[in-house]
Amino acid sequence: MPRQGKRYRAAAELRDNTRYYEVQDALRIVKEAASAKFDETIDVAVRLNVDPRHADQIVRGTINLPHGTGKTVRVLAIAEGEKARAAEEAGADYVGTEYIEKIQQGWLEFDAVVATPDTMREVGKLGRILGPRGLMPTPKAGTVTMEIDRAVRELKAGRIEFRVDRTGNVHAPIGRVSFELDKLMENFRGFMDAVLRARPAAAKGGYVRSVTVSSTMGPGVKIEPSLFRKSA
Repeated sequence: MPRQGKRYRAAAELRDNTRYYEVQDALRIVKEAASAKFDETIDVAVRLNVDPRHADQIVRGTINLPHGTGKTVRVLAIAEGEKARAAEEAGADYVGTEYIEKIQQGWLEFDAVVATPDTMREVGKLGRILGPRGLMPTPKAGTVTMEIDRAVRELKAGRIEFRVDRTGNVHAPIGRVSFELDKLMENFRGFMDAVLRARPAAAKGGYVRSVTVSSTMGPGVKIEPSLFRKSA
């Protein structure tokens, strides 16, 4: 643990915590500061001027990142018959309605769930398990659909879902430290565009309060929030 502390402090010295950076500079610092022995994930944290306690100020959406997240996504497809076969051919890791019972028994070895509408009566029973983990399929997120093969392919290619938490923050991965800088920038811009488009009509004043990027083991680097207030 002390060794990690030294690495973190060394990485923190690469950025000035009292200033805000342009997107390219912030991502470059995050890449340079990464010191773990594995390919760290780069995350974006956006603090929004919304009150998630009100239903008309919930911010959520999906985005197909141009270059994916660099993560292998394990997809569970809950479907039957022809749709199950289509999901399997599209690359789903687990397919079938029998997984509903497995989940109820504690199995959670997947990263995303898609389902056809006809299975949702049974899938709905999993709300208390999947909901808090952000895994419950919904029509709005495109994870309850008759085009289940398309949903599987998009998830495997790097589609992410985001949702504001109870403190008004939105978090999302936008790639790995090993990604080229221009690809990270394109993923970052794609994500921020999606967040801006998801602005609720009930949100008043400045929408974006702060934006920070960081790697799994590294310090946060602040991005100039006014870059997004102009677009919000």
